[in-house]
Amino acid sequence: MITIKTENLTRKFGTLTALDSLNLEVNEGEIFGLVGPDGAGKTTTMRLLTGIMDPTSGNAWVYNKHTVKEAESLKEQIAYMSQRFGLYEELSVMENINFYADVYGVTKEKREADIERLLKFSGLLPFKERFAGKLSGGMKQKLGLACALIHTPKVLFLDEPTNGVDPVSRRDFWSILYELLKEKVTIFCSTCYLDEAERCGRVGLMHKGKLLRCETPNAIKKECNAKTLEEAFIKIIKECES
Repeated sequence: MITIKTENLTRKFGTLTALDSLNLEVNEGEIFGLVGPDGAGKTTTMRLLTGIMDPTSGNAWVYNKHTVKEAESLKEQIAYMSQRFGLYEELSVMENINFYADVYGVTKEKREADIERLLKFSGLLPFKERFAGKLSGGMKQKLGLACALIHTPKVLFLDEPTNGVDPVSRRDFWSILYELLKEKVTIFCSTCYLDEAERCGRVGLMHKGKLLRCETPNAIKKECNAKTLEEAFIKIIKECES
């Protein structure tokens, strides 16, 4: 099943084209990674796919919902964790999760078991009474993920979720993402870490608003005769610039 589909999706800001005719398909239960330098169009793509922003032209569907015409009903099926996820530092871990459960309209009967599961799942159970502001960077990201998952979304959008997080916490975070695949959650993730891109089923390389490549990490490396994704991406971007 195709979970995410775009057709010539374009977004302009005045004379700047932030996203240029994006055509993309992402399958159910896949981790898809979007990689590119700052200003490549990754965050713009996320905002368009989550219905936060309208395109200048083109169309997009997420879980069979049109991102513009069905934006409200789309929100029930997805979760979006932005680069600066809105945690409330003066609230505890439990209070933050309960707040987002209220926002998403999760019933008290359902949330009781779900919160316990998410706390164990994310390793936050021993810290459930700790204020969010007292958590480490890695723990804050795990709490953000728990809040995003409280309404059991079908598609999870993560905008550079481990940016600035230590390597051990990054590894733990990705372990949690792999567990989500067992529940057939589709994960659409942007990252600036190419070792993380290697963990994705497929990777899309963006540069100046254009999707330059979309393949498995191994296929991209083979095409470029490169040992690493970093080496391959440098070759592709140089080729594009020339």
